[in-house]
Amino acid sequence: MVSENAVIGALIFVVLIIAANFFMYAIARGWAKGGDVRWISALKQGLTKPLESQRNKDVDELRKKIEELQKNSKKEG
Repeated sequence: MVSENAVIGALIFVVLIIAANFFMYAIARGWAKGGDVRWISALKQGLTKPLESQRNKDVDELRKKIEELQKNSKKEG
C-alpha cells in the first residue's frame, strides 16, 4: 500500500515537472520570436505554433478560394 502511494506520487511529480517545462518552453519561445510581447500572448503563441503547419495554411487558402467562388457565383445568379 505504501509503495503504491509512492509510485503514484512519483508519477504525479514527473507529470508536473514535464508540464512546467512545457509551459516555460512555450513562454520562452514566444518571447524570443515576438520581441515585446506579454507573457500570456507568448504562451498562446508558443502553444499554437507547432499546430500551424503548411497543410493547415494550404487548407485555409483553399477555403478562401471556395468562399470567393461562391460569392462570385451568387452575384452572377
